[in-house]
Amino acid sequence: MTLDSYVGLGRSGLKVSPFCLGAMNFGEDGGFGCSVAESEQILQTYLDLGGNFVDTANFYTNGHSEAILGDFLAARPGRRDRLVLATKFYGNLHLGDPNGGGAGRKAIVGQLEDSLRRLRTDYVDLYWLHNHDRSTPVEETLRTLDDLVTAGKIRYVGFSDTPAWFTARAHTTALLRGWTPVTALQMEYSLLERTIEGELLPLAEDAGMGMLPWSPLKSGYLSGKYRRGQDAPPDARRAAAVGQPSEAQFTVIEALAAVAEEAGASPAAVALSWVQNRPGVTSTLIGPRTLGHLEANLAALDVRLTPEQTARLDQVSAPVLGFPHDLNRQVGAMLKYAGATVDGVPSAVYPPLLGSTARY
Repeated sequence: MTLDSYVGLGRSGLKVSPFCLGAMNFGEDGGFGCSVAESEQILQTYLDLGGNFVDTANFYTNGHSEAILGDFLAARPGRRDRLVLATKFYGNLHLGDPNGGGAGRKAIVGQLEDSLRRLRTDYVDLYWLHNHDRSTPVEETLRTLDDLVTAGKIRYVGFSDTPAWFTARAHTTALLRGWTPVTALQMEYSLLERTIEGELLPLAEDAGMGMLPWSPLKSGYLSGKYRRGQDAPPDARRAAAVGQPSEAQFTVIEALAAVAEEAGASPAAVALSWVQNRPGVTSTLIGPRTLGHLEANLAALDVRLTPEQTARLDQVSAPVLGFPHDLNRQVGAMLKYAGATVDGVPSAVYPPLLGSTARY
């Protein structure tokens, strides 16, 4: 697989690279990003290799991330229209202004205008709601986004980090009203964070939404740099913020390292390959801080795990998805099929059915 092995974003007509370049680390505002020069080198390398999907947000590095992208594209006429450019709204950059962030009409329009100015473009291909705004009616948010689509300022709508119930309600409301629906979801997903498999991944598959996992290396835990009983690696600048992996997480990390050694690849490449090949995943977000990080991440495109290796990673990282998912998984087939074998899978029988032949 290569970056120019494009895939469809949900049921939309948009085609994107299997790895999306996340620009969260573009700019050094905040203390852990990279310089303008390094950011541009990462971006140019990604584009030269056929990548066409770049993601940022209005508040990443206090807006500098968007400005770096805008300056880069402005210096290369014609490049912007060949790129699928995504950014997000919700984050408030104006201290003390209660209307500066969130998903209300005034906030959305203001945030988009600022993003377009920094990105030096007149439209965004994919505009993400970056969080659940509990105090704004979803109809207000959706109608504003639909107006912006009509105005040509955004092309598609996405939701990031929103609850499944809210996302489903919003998508259904948009469809019933004839407004622009939710095209894609952006959610945390990795070998160490699989709980979206309970509600959000099934929702995306059922509704035809693209799914973009973020933090597929779990803040570097799956990079291969963490060892049980050792301090965080010196180059993990954010280690103080994320802390050390738990004992349960180290069990997954060690299983990943064993599979990586068998596959002749780095743990990071194996972790990324596992995520990208999960059912329902469209494109995986990578957020390199150096050119070396980018090259190491892209090595995942060449990783081919065996079914047995995949099964081992699936098993060691299996999440507790809670009620009602686990209950339905445990008893659903038993109650539905009553011992019948369907699609080659036998089902159990509800014990009282075997205890008596009486039926009422």
